[in-house]
Parts: sequence; C-alpha cells; structure tokens
Amino acid sequence: MMSLLQGRSVLIPIVCFLVICHCGISRAFEEEEGQCIWYGECKDTPSGKINCEYHGPPKVMEDPAGMDILRTYCPDLVTGNETKTCCDINQLRTLQSNMGLPQQFFLRCPSCYNNFLNLYCYLTCGPQQSNFLMINGTESAPGNQSAVKAVAYFLTKEYAHGMYNSCKDIQMPSANEKALSVFCGRPAEQCTAELWLSYMGSTANGHTPFDINFSIGDKNVTIKNTTYSPMNYPTTACNQEYKNRSACSCQDCEAACAPIPPVPPKPKPCTLLHIDCYYFGFGIACLAFNLFFFIYVICYNVLVRNSLGVTDSDYSPLEDDEDYNSGVFCVNGHSKKRHRAGSQNQRINIPKVSHADISCLEKTGSWMETLLESFFQAWGTFCALHPVLVIVLGLVVAGGLSAGISMFQVTTDPVELWSAKDSRARTERDYFDSHFGPFYRTEQLIITRPNNHSNVVHKNPPPSISTVNYTSLFDKEFLHMVLDLQLAIENLTAKYGDETVTLEDICFQPLAPDNTKCTIQSILQYFQDNHTNIDKVKMDEYGFYVLADYIDHLAYCLQAPASTQDTLGLNMSCLAESGQPIFPWISLGGYKGKDYKTAEALVITFVVNNHLDEEKNKKAEAWEKVFIEYMRAFRSPNMTVAYSSERSIEDEINRESDSDVLTILASYLIMFGYIALTLGQYTDCVDCSLPKLLVDAKMTLGLAGVVIVLLSVSSSLGLFSYCGVAATLIIIEVVPFLVLAVGVDNIFILVQTFQRDKQRPGETVEDQVGRILGQVGPSMMLSSCSESIAFFLGALTNMPAVRVFSLYAAMAVLFDFLLQITVFIALLTFDAKRQKANRLDMCCFVKLGNQKSGDKLKDSEGFLYKIVRDVYSHLLLKEWVRPIVMSIFVTYFCISGAVIHKVGVGLDQKLSMPDDSYVLDYFKNLGKYLHTGAPVYFVVEQGLDYKSVAGQNSICGGNGCPQNSLVSQIYTASLQANYSKIAQPTSSWLDDYLSWLAPGGSPPCCREDNTTHEFCPSTDNTSFCHGCPMGKSVHGRPNEVDFMKYLPWFLKDNPGLKCAKGGHAAYGSGVNLIRNKSDVGATYFMTYHTIMTENEDYIGGLKMARKIADNITTTMRGMLHDDSIKVFPYSVWYVFYEQYLSIVKDTIENLCFCIGAIFLVTFLLLGFDFFSALMVLITIGMIVVDILGLMYFWDITLNAVSLVNLVMAIGISVEFCAHITRAFAVSLQPTRVQRARDALAHMGSSVLSGITLTKLGGIIVLAFSKSQLFQVFYFRMYLAIVVYGATHGLIFLPVLLSYIGPPLNKAKLYKHQNRDQSELPNGGRHSDYERIPS
Repeated sequence: MMSLLQGRSVLIPIVCFLVICHCGISRAFEEEEGQCIWYGECKDTPSGKINCEYHGPPKVMEDPAGMDILRTYCPDLVTGNETKTCCDINQLRTLQSNMGLPQQFFLRCPSCYNNFLNLYCYLTCGPQQSNFLMINGTESAPGNQSAVKAVAYFLTKEYAHGMYNSCKDIQMPSANEKALSVFCGRPAEQCTAELWLSYMGSTANGHTPFDINFSIGDKNVTIKNTTYSPMNYPTTACNQEYKNRSACSCQDCEAACAPIPPVPPKPKPCTLLHIDCYYFGFGIACLAFNLFFFIYVICYNVLVRNSLGVTDSDYSPLEDDEDYNSGVFCVNGHSKKRHRAGSQNQRINIPKVSHADISCLEKTGSWMETLLESFFQAWGTFCALHPVLVIVLGLVVAGGLSAGISMFQVTTDPVELWSAKDSRARTERDYFDSHFGPFYRTEQLIITRPNNHSNVVHKNPPPSISTVNYTSLFDKEFLHMVLDLQLAIENLTAKYGDETVTLEDICFQPLAPDNTKCTIQSILQYFQDNHTNIDKVKMDEYGFYVLADYIDHLAYCLQAPASTQDTLGLNMSCLAESGQPIFPWISLGGYKGKDYKTAEALVITFVVNNHLDEEKNKKAEAWEKVFIEYMRAFRSPNMTVAYSSERSIEDEINRESDSDVLTILASYLIMFGYIALTLGQYTDCVDCSLPKLLVDAKMTLGLAGVVIVLLSVSSSLGLFSYCGVAATLIIIEVVPFLVLAVGVDNIFILVQTFQRDKQRPGETVEDQVGRILGQVGPSMMLSSCSESIAFFLGALTNMPAVRVFSLYAAMAVLFDFLLQITVFIALLTFDAKRQKANRLDMCCFVKLGNQKSGDKLKDSEGFLYKIVRDVYSHLLLKEWVRPIVMSIFVTYFCISGAVIHKVGVGLDQKLSMPDDSYVLDYFKNLGKYLHTGAPVYFVVEQGLDYKSVAGQNSICGGNGCPQNSLVSQIYTASLQANYSKIAQPTSSWLDDYLSWLAPGGSPPCCREDNTTHEFCPSTDNTSFCHGCPMGKSVHGRPNEVDFMKYLPWFLKDNPGLKCAKGGHAAYGSGVNLIRNKSDVGATYFMTYHTIMTENEDYIGGLKMARKIADNITTTMRGMLHDDSIKVFPYSVWYVFYEQYLSIVKDTIENLCFCIGAIFLVTFLLLGFDFFSALMVLITIGMIVVDILGLMYFWDITLNAVSLVNLVMAIGISVEFCAHITRAFAVSLQPTRVQRARDALAHMGSSVLSGITLTKLGGIIVLAFSKSQLFQVFYFRMYLAIVVYGATHGLIFLPVLLSYIGPPLNKAKLYKHQNRDQSELPNGGRHSDYERIPS
C-alpha cells in the first residue's frame, strides 16, 4: 500500500509536468508507475475466457513465447528484455487466437490493422490499464478468485474516430463487401465509430466473453474519486505508411485515392438552331425540293406549254389529251419543243437519226441487247421444241441438288446464329470456356406476394422497445412455404435413359469433393435449408425476452453474408450449405437502395454445371424438363412464382415455331391459290361457258410455277447441305417468301406477255414461245441477276445469320431463274398447245369438240391490264397529278430520313416468345425486381508473371498496390456504376491469397503437416500442423518458390470459422495452374454488371466493360513493358450483343453492297444505260429509307432479323422497279410521259398481279400469328416491303421517269426507223413488245 502511495506521489508532479510542457516522458518511467486491473485468466465462458481481477503493477513478461506474440501483435508495448505487461502468456495466446479473423480482413490496410491491434493490446496488456480501464463488474471464479465480467474503456474521440476512419473502407474481395459489415453488426454504410465499438464490446455479438463499455470523450472522467484519462495512443491514417509498411490502397482507403475523373457528359445530339440535325437537314431539303420543283412546274406550264395562252400561237395550250401533255420529247438528252401539228390525234414526228449520230457506247449497248434477245429467243425455241428432254433434265438436276436435304442441318444455337467465329466476343468466349469451363446453367424462381401488402413487425431485442417493419416476404410461415417449394425442387428426379437424375448429379458443387451440396442462391440458405433453424430463437437467461430470432439472423446475414457464424447467440452460419456466401443483391429483389427489408421479391437460383460437350448436358436438360413441368403444375394462393430454366427460351422458340407452321402454311397456300387462279386467261364475254373457262384457265401452269419456286429453294438448300453450310430457321421462313416474289413476278410477266401476243401468220407455238422469251428474257435476267449478285455480295458480312441467308437466297433466286427459262418454258409450250387444242386445264385428256381447233380469244389482254393501260396510267400521268405525286413521295422520304437515326438497335428477347409463354412473366419480373445484372469476368490471359512483385502490383488491390492496378481500376469503375455499368468491386484471388499467407491467428490459415509436408486445413487440430515455413520475403511479399508452393493449397482450402480466406469456394475455378502447378496461367477477376433491362443497357455495358479492360491492358503493358499481356471482359450475354456494336455499320455496308451491285448489273444489262440504272438506284434507295422510317414509327428495332428483311427488301424492290424501267428504256414513244405510260401499261399489271396482290394475301395471314416475332418482324416489315415497293414501283417510278427518265436511245430509234415496214404485223404498226422488248 505504501508503495502505491509513493507511486502516486511521484506521479503527481509528472502529470503536472506533462500538462505544462505537452511532452511525453520515458516509457520506462510510465511503466514503472502503471497499474493493472487484471492479470491472467480464471474462468471459461461459451464465448471465451475472462480475466482475473488484479490491482497491482505490471509484471515482466519472461515467457519467450509470450514475447514473440507481443512482438508480432503488440510491438509498441515491447520495451526490451524487461517488458512489463498486465497480461500473462495465456492472455496473449487468447489475444492471438482472437486476432485471426481481424487479421484476415484488416491486414490489407496495415495502418487500420495496427490501430485495431493497439485497441486490444492496450486493453489486454497495457501497463497503465488503470488510467483508462474501469471494472464495472466481477464474478467469482475457481480458486477464490474474482473474474472481471465488465469493464469501461475510455477512449479519446481522436483515437476512436481515427481507428474507424482508417478501417471503414476496407474491402472483402471474395464477398465484394466492406469488412466492417462483419465487425459492426450492420451494413458498413450504416456503421459509425460509436456503433462499431459498441457492437464489438457487447457480449451479444457472441464473440466477446465480457462486456466492454467503450466510452468516447476527450475529457478526464472522475468516478468514485478515481480519475480516468481516455486512452489516446497515436493512430495512423489509412493513407499514411505504418513503419515499413506501405499506405493502404485506394480500394481500402478513400483518402488514398486520387480524385476520380468526373463522368464524361453524354454526347450532345447534333442540333442546328436547337433543332435536331437530321430534322433540320431533311426539313431544309424537303422545303427546297418542293419550292424549286413547284417553281419549275409553274414555269414549265406557263412558258413551255402555254397553259395561260400568253405566248405565240405556235405553242400548244394545255390539252386534255395526255399524248400532248409532255411539253418536250428527248433524243439522247436533246430536248425538242413539241409544236402543235394539226389535230390532236396526229402522231408526233420523231427526228430522223443517222448511223453517224449513234455513239460507241450506244452501239455496244444495242449490240448487247440484241445479243441477249437473240440468245433468249433461240434458247426459248429450243426448250419449246424439246420440252420433255428439258423437263426431265431440269427435274433430274433439281432433284439431285434437292437430295442434299438428306444432309440438311439447322442451326438453332443463338451463338452460331448471331456471332461470327472470328468475332472478338466469340473468340473471348471460347477462351473463357476452354480455360474455366462454360458459364453455368441456371434455373431461377422469382417469388412475389403481389396481393399481400402487410408488414412483419419485428421487435428489437431488449432493452430496446422499438420495432422494425419488414415486408410480407419475411413472414415466418411464408418462408416455411417457400422452403417447402425449394426443397421439393431440390428433390425432383428425372429419367435419362436407364439413369435417375437428381439435382446433386448435375449441380455446381464449389467445395467438392469435401462438400457435395449444391449451389443454391436463396436467403433460405442463411438457415441451411432447415425448418428447425428458421424456428430457432435465443431467449434471455430468464426465458422471458426473445433476444434473437429468424429475423435477427436474416438481418445479420444480409449485412455480412460471408460470416461463418452470427453474433446473436443463435450460432448459425450465414454461408450456404455449399460453403458460398449468399449475396442479398442476388437473392432479393424490389428493395429500395440497400434497404433489404423492403424487398418485394425472393429470387432463388439453382446453379447447374454446363459442359462444352452438349451430350454431357443431356442429363441437365432432362432434369430441367421435369423442373418446368413441376412449376407449370405448381399453384399456391399465397405466392406468385415466375420461373425459367436454361432450356426455357429454346423450348419456347421451338414451340412457337411449331405453332407458326400452320400460319406460314396458310400464308403460302393463299399465295399459291391466288397464283393458280389468276394466271389464267379469262374473258368477260357473256356467252362463255364453264368448259371454255376451264380451257383458258392455267391452274396447272400456275401450280407448276409454284413447284418450280419450291424446287429452286430445295435445290439451294440441298447444294449448301452438300457443302456443309448449316441453315437457319430464318432461311426456311424467309427465302421461300423472297423467291416466290421474284419467281411469280417473272412467271406473270412471261405468261401475260404470251397471252397478249398475237401469233404471227405461219408461226408455230414453239417459235412464238421462243420469240416471247426473247422479248422478256433480258428483263427476267436483269431482275434475277441483280438480286442474286446483290445477295452474294450481302454474304460478305460477318454476321452468320445474314451471311447464310444471303448465300441461300442468292442461289435460290439463281436456280429459280434457270428453271423458269428451261422447265417452265417447256411447260408453257405444253399448256399453249393444250389451250390451242381446246383441252381442259388439269384434265388435258378432255377435249371440247364444239369449237374450232386453234381458236384464239378475241380479247386476250385481260381485265387488270386494260384498267392499268386505259385508266390508271392516264390518270397517274396527268399534268396536275405528277407534281402532287413527286411532292408526296419526296416529302415522305424526307420524313423517314429525318428519323432514321432514331431507329432502335437490338432485339427484345420478349418478342421471341409466344404470347402465352410463361417466360414472358419471368422476363417481366426480371426487369421489375432484380437489382444486379449478370456476372462479368475480367480475364487475364496466360503470360503474366504473378510470382514477381511487379506482376502482383499490376493486379492487386491491397496495401502496396498502385491505384492503376487491375483491381483498383475496377474498384474505381464501381464508384461510378451508373456510367461504368459495374455494380461492385471485383473479387481478387491474389489479395485474398496474400492475406491467407500472412502469419498470425490461432491457427494460421496456411499450415503444413510437419511429417508429410502436406497442407493442413484450419479445421485440423492435430499437433503435427504448424504455420507454413516461409522463405525470405520480397518487399513484404512471398518469394517465387513460396508463392507457387502454397497457391494450390489456398485454392483447395475451404473457408471456415477459423479461416474465412480459404479460396476453394470463391476461386477454385478461377485460377489456372500450368506446367505441373509450377506457374499461373489464365485467371479471372469477377464482379457484377448493374441491372440491365433495355437493349441500350446491354450495349452500353459491353462497351464500358471493353473500355475498362482495354485501359487495364494498356496500363499493365506500360507497367511491365510487355505487349503480350491482354485483359478482356466476359459475360455470358456479350456474344449476343456484340453484333449491335456494329449493326449500323454492317447495315450500311450490306445495303450499299446490294444497291451498288444492282446498279452495276442494271447498267450492264440495259446496254450501258446509266440513267436507267440511276432511276432504279434512286427508287430502291427511297424504298429502303422509307422502310427504315417506318421501323421507327412502328417500333421495329434494327437487328439481324430486320437486316435480313432489309436485304430482302432490296431484292424484292428490284422486281418492282427493273421491269418498268427497262420497258421505259426500250420504248420508242416520242416523249417521256408517253414512254412512262407505255411502260406502266405493259408492265404495271404484271407487277401488280405478280407481286403486290400475291403477297398481300399471304402477309395478312401473318398478322394472326401467336408469335410476337412474326407479328413485328415479318408481318409489319413484309407489309412495308410490299406496300412501299408497289407504291414506288407503280406510282413514283413512272412519274420520276416522266420527268428525268433516260432519253430515247438513238441506236434503238435508228433500228426502228430502218426496219422493213413489210415485216411489221398489224398494218405496219409495231406490236407492243417489238416496241418494248421486255
């Protein structure tokens, strides 16, 4: 007692000296005068040992093991060989054991770890305990000792907040969470210094054996005449170095981060005068065109046509006879004013053309046209003379090619359809799959209670009287029902051959073979799928108050999902049965911010193994089928379940395809029936009889034309099947439609030209057929070759579905043309002879005997032909109609062009599902409730030297790691999630491995069996296991030998209560060990995308991930001076969305290639007629732009399906344009208006009946399809193609030609003027197709 008084008498002047001088005194002197409140351990409790009360001076630590522990954990207390402490060796061992978990989490940031250690070092062993510790309670202990069961620990604000600030940002890489979530009992974002210390000091956390009441304040506290001075040991900020250890990294210390660059502003849309550039540009173009065009029209009518009668009478006024409505006629571009020359019925004289007036190009063009006409006439005559031979040979060749269908393969794999083999996404996907295995198959439930809006009111543990509201999802009885459903699914079995397949046979087991439990992402895994655990409660010692129940355990695990044991006294782990953490942002949905108690959906995900070998996935597919059937039959009044499996989308697409077979079949049958009925030659005479109508019908010929179309398609399919080019469903659905449009148009032109032709005297049927083919063959060749070559050029694209479609379509169009000029010509000859012999169609053995053989119809022109020729063509080309037509079409073109940049990109996956699909509900809930997107892996390709410190620094995110390392860059990106689309910091096997290697803890994570030198897991308590022997470190990192020796051990160590850093579960498949485990190959670092619901989100996410990865690659190459290093991002959906990064460019290229090919072929086959080719080019371009505009107005997005349709639209547009343009080019009428009317009269009816009416009937049927994909991309786009094609071909193009069509060709005019008039039939007048050889 006297010594104590003497000590205090000495202490008083020392304290005064400190207050006055503000300087410290020697540590030795302080220790000499310090006092303890405890020494040694004297009682065990369920949560640990408590210390023995002791009031006396500190004692010298004489135990060498104790000194080693002090040097390791409390170096600031070591003063030499005579170090005095208030703890013995047992207390130090307890301290060492308790510091194992903090070391694993906090050692990433040395300053935090040191601050945290000092808190407990001074608490446990500080030689001046009595200055800042006060005993608040004791209890008896064995040996008549008194055990301390509660203390008050006085801390300054500077220390408490300094420690908290140094630790608050530290990350847990394996869990993508902050470490304080484990140590604070609540989410790190809600933690404060006071709450953290309060939680750590409470015995309620399950780890603290006695209560520690942390009292934070800067003033001394006097209690019962004893004054306590708050402990104020200096703290080290996280952005400062601690001794020889580097400062914390940016990822673990916000203060260490360089300023984050601001998010780049979104590119501002191009505007002029605050108007969208496209709107402005096309608006100005529209106004300028209409202004100048109408000025031209007014001036033309006033000055040229003398419509007001103000000029000399030498010019004709406005006439009603349209023969005079074109003020000028042109001969090769030389305009001539048309003088009035007598009566209105007098024909216009055309200037005489001499041979010298004809240019070389015109002569060459005339020679080519003559050559083509002669060839086709000779060929047609040959086919007509040998019809049987031609038919047999044609069918044999077509049949031989079609036989290849026996080898026919259909590609349904979306990856094969939409991603080229050499594309970046496909290459990276293959790399990922080959090194880490394919991404898992997932079976998912989204469970909601839309009709239950009640709250679960939870009472906080006493002494609190407050309550917390949770949504009805957290009702205990409801959770029991959900668990029943989950367990029922886990117990489902399926038959595959003779085997019984269970979920455990196919599921992903991260800890296998040590633990064969399946990975199931569900909050019920917080209770290890156990009903008893849900009902478990923790009562107070009197059994009156509930201290913790299922809600408390849920709340704890939602905050710290990687915890191996809660701190509530329930002693349950938060880890799933499979050993993995269950992240709340994956297993809950519909919550606000991070307030998980407001969740509106439970998300349960069963993770199933996937294999590159599809045969190995058959078992999983069998189980998934049973799963879907079970969920279809599942009904509950208490919950709504949306569900999906890995096979669901493919199953639903196949079901949709099956249901659409009837729709497609009905569409084609309507078109076939129309062709068969309307191809006939029917008269409008009154005295016609049914037998005569059957003679004139051409149903057999029409059906034969349809069969030829089908044969051309089958030949194309067979040929490419021989070549091993797999087809797609798009080909089967689209190519017949395309070839039918092309083929039927040619058939109608050929047959109707023959019907309108007058057989010449002495001319046989064979000669007549040959002559007709000579007239229309070049036109058929023009359209077919243009389309075929255009499609072949379209195959240059990298998009597999478009490329394969283009190849099949090009070959089918080519085969159709060849069969038409061979087999169909032979069949036409047979049909002509049948009709001439008065035999019935389809019953050719029945002959009418009352009519004279060889009779021809008096009127062979047909009703539609006469309407177009006599009414429509005259009305359309009236002088007041033409300007209106031009204005309307150009204005609409400008409107479409103005919105073309607003066409959406992508394919909404909901459109690929039938209207009644259960997957639609799943997609709806997916977008509505989920908060986190798909995992994204940043893959480091093989080649990086992880054993070197430089290689580690380019990756790691812990202390000593630069801010531009891979982990740090991803962390920085996650801070701007709305911009980067990266939702979380990445998990890092390297950082966890370095923490796992660190010595410390009882036991340490890395342990070796002294006898076998094999790995000892933390659960092995044998005496042979000791910490891993480590060689000399390099800058605080393991040397190369140790790095590779212990890495395989880390990757097979299961995380547990004593060592949470084991890497088996989190990283077992993420690190490739190569060269007999002597080196590290490819590795990945996983994080998550933000939730993505729209196509723009997916496309933006892919762009940003690649941007981040490319920047990381550039940085690492610069740091290591190695250009072979490569980092790329991978997510399961990248391979599907990569096409949209370049879809606009691909579309422009494809359309330009196709239109360019059509222009070139048209230019050549029209006899080097540049103006005619230009007219076709302009019209097709306007059709395509108008269709793109309609896509915007009708919500049709740009994707591979619509791109195929656009390419097809160009092909069909040729049919609408080429025939009329060629008819105009070869017409010898004197004015453009008359030539346009002439071309429209002779080709308009065939185009109208051959394409427009044929297609409309079939298209309308598609509107009734159950498939949304058909309704949007086939009905809407096909309708647009036909309507725009018909209106432009039959309305706009004739008017355009009447204004700026090609001039009269002097070579044709010369040939016409010098023809022997005696050879002309019809009294010296040219027949229609001598004048228009089309």
